[in-house]
Amino acid sequence: MPNDKIQTIFLDIGGVLLTNGWDTDARRRAVEQYHLDEKDMEKRHSMAFDIYERGRITLDEYLDATVFYTERPFSRAAFRDFMFSQSQALPGALDFFYEVKAKTGLPIAALNNEPRELNDYRIKKFQLDSLFDFFISSCYIDMRKPEAGMYRLACDMAAIAPAQGLYIDDRAYYMPTATQVGLQCLHYTGIEAARGELIKYGFNI
Repeated sequence: MPNDKIQTIFLDIGGVLLTNGWDTDARRRAVEQYHLDEKDMEKRHSMAFDIYERGRITLDEYLDATVFYTERPFSRAAFRDFMFSQSQALPGALDFFYEVKAKTGLPIAALNNEPRELNDYRIKKFQLDSLFDFFISSCYIDMRKPEAGMYRLACDMAAIAPAQGLYIDDRAYYMPTATQVGLQCLHYTGIEAARGELIKYGFNI
């Protein structure tokens, strides 16, 4: 797999560069912190999160549906701050992918599922716009991985054929559809494993 066939790297964010933005563990911590009913919150979350992640509703509308449908002894601002605080950088990952970008000379595009307010916060907080050349995020395009249309749109935005794109994600179950579209895929399990896989592509990492 010579590296001259790869023209763009598509990179996930949550689970690769950062912790996940608002996953099961983060919601469980919210339940404990704010003494919420976990079953009720999860039921409400399951009904609202898909459209929130697609950008069809705002964070306030999501919170109206999941938390603030009744009076609470804590503020909306405090809960929003708690949500944002769950995002942390994974050790060494940002530095590694800056190295990948510098040594390959390739553009790197974000290909991620994330609701808008969390996505915008994470971009600013961790200065992700200095790593990524552009963002294909579910909240901007009303599609979510693993929809085939999202992968096709990513290739169109990069102006490449699918076989010229390398898609890196920690969630292997997103990859069969990406492979069917024609992308080359790398299942991310950690920095050193990714380094080894990129070397197999011919990159001097």
